[in-house]
Amino acid sequence: MAAPRKPRDERLRQVGRLRRFLSRPETGAVAGAIIIFVFFSIVAGDKGFLASRGIRSWLEVSAQLGIIGLGATLLMIGGQFDLSVGSMIAAAGMLFLLPVVVFGWPIPLALVVVFLFAAGVGFVNGTIVNRTGLPSFIVTLAFLFILRGLTLGITRAVTGSTQVSVRAFIGTVDGVVTGADARAVLQETVFGRMFSFEWLGLPASVWWWLGLTLLAAYLLLRTPFGNWIFAVGGNPEAARNAGVPVELVRVLLFMGTAFCASILALLQVFDLGSADVTRGTLKEFEAIIVAVIGGTLLTGGYGTAVGAVFGALIFGMTSQGIFIARWNTDWFRVFLGALLLVAVIFNNYIRKRATEAS
Repeated sequence: MAAPRKPRDERLRQVGRLRRFLSRPETGAVAGAIIIFVFFSIVAGDKGFLASRGIRSWLEVSAQLGIIGLGATLLMIGGQFDLSVGSMIAAAGMLFLLPVVVFGWPIPLALVVVFLFAAGVGFVNGTIVNRTGLPSFIVTLAFLFILRGLTLGITRAVTGSTQVSVRAFIGTVDGVVTGADARAVLQETVFGRMFSFEWLGLPASVWWWLGLTLLAAYLLLRTPFGNWIFAVGGNPEAARNAGVPVELVRVLLFMGTAFCASILALLQVFDLGSADVTRGTLKEFEAIIVAVIGGTLLTGGYGTAVGAVFGALIFGMTSQGIFIARWNTDWFRVFLGALLLVAVIFNNYIRKRATEAS
């Protein structure tokens, strides 16, 4: 005999699967990524967009931006911004390579210093925001200039240049006679392989991106800390009254963006064999764009790590698709700005629909 069906609770509003899907933060990014992929597959598929080399190119661009986009997404869900990300990329890269090349530091020591520095910058940013009540936009804008200026000033004072390259190893290390040999000195160490390996034809940046995405998604969806992030971004006072350590959450999120920027800096150094004080320019805005396209609201308390992945894919496929199709790349930023505006309008609409459905 079949068990009797439970009567439907009339106090609960029934929401269909389609409506639930459409109300998710990443819906617009998923749809946009599919449209961009289909579009460039048609117009540039025969020019290499779907070839292994083409796929690798737009995945690598997506991964590099996606790494810092994940940090920006978590921070923006928590209701804050970090405009020092781009300068942190340049500072971390230089802080690693300059001591190794100029002063002969061992690579593990340089890596430790980089991550300690990143943690310190994130801690200072978060602490200033907490203690002063100033908008994070202003605080991190100041650090954008401070970090960029320190990187430029110290590098020029030590080397007389704005770039440090592993080519300095040429002639000073046995068997190093070319730039490729010099880069191999870094890449063939244990820690070097962590940032320069390839697997299944894809570079290390793609696998770092995947790993960090899984970690971010787990934090947001499966841990109390993830609930704290949403609570702090949605209503910090209510979160504080509920016992959430609001100040600690903010500091950790700022440290997270600095950590992601350092990871990207190291990936670039090991790949290119150089560090440059101009590296990371405008990346802070591109990271925010990735987060917004991925469904994160500028007002905080709403977003997903998965959406940031598709936001980065849209950016990577578009930038490389335009290049592969041999179009004028000068128009790319026009498209990017328009896409940002559309994403903000769409995200606000989705948020209203989600609120009405709840």
